[in-house]
Amino acid sequence: MTETPSLPATPASPPISGAEVIKTFVKTLPPSPGVYRMFDEAGEVVYVGKARNLKARVTNYTRPEGLDIRIRRMIEATRNMEFVRTETEAEALLLEANLIKRLKPRFNVLLRDDKSFPYILIATEHEAAELKKHRGSRRIKGHYFGPFASALAVKRTITALQRAFLLRTCSDSFYKARTRPCMLHQIKRCSAPCTGEISMIDYNQLVEEARQFLSGKSKSVQDHLAADMNVAAENLDFERAALLRDRLSALALVQSQGDVASKSVEEADVFAIGHEAGQFCVQVFFFRAYQNWGNHAFRPRADASLSDAEVLEAFIGQFYEDRTPPKQILLSHELSEKELMEEALSARAGSKVSIQTPQRGEKKDLVQHALNNAREALGRQLAEGATQKTLLEGVATLFGLDEPPRRIEVYDNSHISGTNAVGAMIVAGEEGLNKKYYRTFNIRSTDITPGDDFGMMREVLTRRFTRLANESEPEAEDENTGMPDWPDVVFIDGGAGQLNAVRQVIAELNLQKEVTFIGIAKGEERDAGREKFFMEGRDAFMLPHRDPVLYYVQRLRDEAHRFAIGTHRAKRKKDVIRNPLDEIEGIGPTRKRALLQRFGSAKAVGRAALADLAEVPGVSTQLAQQIYDHFNGPG
Repeated sequence: MTETPSLPATPASPPISGAEVIKTFVKTLPPSPGVYRMFDEAGEVVYVGKARNLKARVTNYTRPEGLDIRIRRMIEATRNMEFVRTETEAEALLLEANLIKRLKPRFNVLLRDDKSFPYILIATEHEAAELKKHRGSRRIKGHYFGPFASALAVKRTITALQRAFLLRTCSDSFYKARTRPCMLHQIKRCSAPCTGEISMIDYNQLVEEARQFLSGKSKSVQDHLAADMNVAAENLDFERAALLRDRLSALALVQSQGDVASKSVEEADVFAIGHEAGQFCVQVFFFRAYQNWGNHAFRPRADASLSDAEVLEAFIGQFYEDRTPPKQILLSHELSEKELMEEALSARAGSKVSIQTPQRGEKKDLVQHALNNAREALGRQLAEGATQKTLLEGVATLFGLDEPPRRIEVYDNSHISGTNAVGAMIVAGEEGLNKKYYRTFNIRSTDITPGDDFGMMREVLTRRFTRLANESEPEAEDENTGMPDWPDVVFIDGGAGQLNAVRQVIAELNLQKEVTFIGIAKGEERDAGREKFFMEGRDAFMLPHRDPVLYYVQRLRDEAHRFAIGTHRAKRKKDVIRNPLDEIEGIGPTRKRALLQRFGSAKAVGRAALADLAEVPGVSTQLAQQIYDHFNGPG
């Protein structure tokens, strides 16, 4: 790849139009494949595109007449351009997707909510292979199966696979420390290779059966188990026959988990796009080993003037920018550059990738099912958005706001007599609760009296709004979701006292943006529906009983309370189960792991002899003495 430098800055020159700026580049551009970036006056990338012929493509932008409004706006905003030449157009397509995901230009289709999907891994680094969930890069040696649409789908499948193949799911250190089978062996979910209840030859046979099943050879595995079961029954070995029967039932459970199965599609991703009221929804179904391994709905950001096929084509390029494509990709709409996309994805996968828009048969049915899901998800989103819009308008009316809030934040604290104190913030907006923006705050101040809720709230709000003022402009918003960085309304769980604490914080910070703060005091005898609301410049007031806005605010408050309580309990649990090795100075994660792998548990480390401790890799004689003294006392 060769990068062409941008136009030199000429501050003294009079302003020129975007088309004129683009014309200055056309003269020197080569007729070769590549990627181009358009920059606005502030130096922000507004568009990234690829071309088979850079000179021809960019020349089109010098004649904006006849182009649609979106393209004309993009051209007019352009004040500079940069180019990267590539060897092939397929390489340009992959680079374009990478740059769009990284730079998020406002005139491109953007893949939002770009989550990573979990896999099932049969890890083979240990002599006894481990069955586990995996997310991220494939650095562990083993067999990977996926993707699955959710961690819950992986958990359900692993549980069924444990019953079917009796593979271990414990860590290597737990495995090494066993002297007798654990509970999973007792409930027939593990064959217990750790204590020799099964030979490694037989265990490896189970591993191979699991690998074949997840690779799509489920019928041969089931036929083999059924034959073994019949032989065991004929030999009157009813205990073994019952075990094989249970394994067959577990395999049937794995196969029945998806709502749609496939007889002819072994491995494919199915994409379908719905479009309504200027919004798009792409449903992705994952089929592996003839089974449906779940689906996920994406809502890409795209201009309403774009066609479904254009949005889908841009979406797929970004979707596989950091993922390995399957053998087949089934689509609801024909791509304009199907062959190019196949070439690019085949290069990424290292094997042939076929893109199809099926017109009949089972593949057509799978695409239609995905399309129905996309339309239903979009319909639900629009319906929920309409309801949410009505509620936000009601909030503006009842609390005297100038306009409906786009971002609402709700704060609550949780602790037990001041211990493990945390503050919590939840966020709601035009699409309802948005957990992406939830935050927790560990109460750090040593000056706060244990149980001082006012002091805790002061600390939380001081930290939140100090950081907000330092890092974000008043009108800033998330480029992916459109959610403003600054809240319009803040609800505080508490009455006049909590609101006064808030006022002190706000007065000290001198915020650039006006934010409405509202205190919610619980009703008499903590009766829901009798809450009192406190705002600056108004007497305490109540909302009409059974008003939808009252119910809405109650849900927000209860969600903040749930989130705060959950965070506090997790923190308290972590303190309760804290490993004694964490208390020893000089022991970090690496040495801790080495000690646990050698001795199996912290309790076993405490019983170890000084000489044995000193033999652990990374543990010096001095540190070994320190560990020994920690558990046994000096001298």
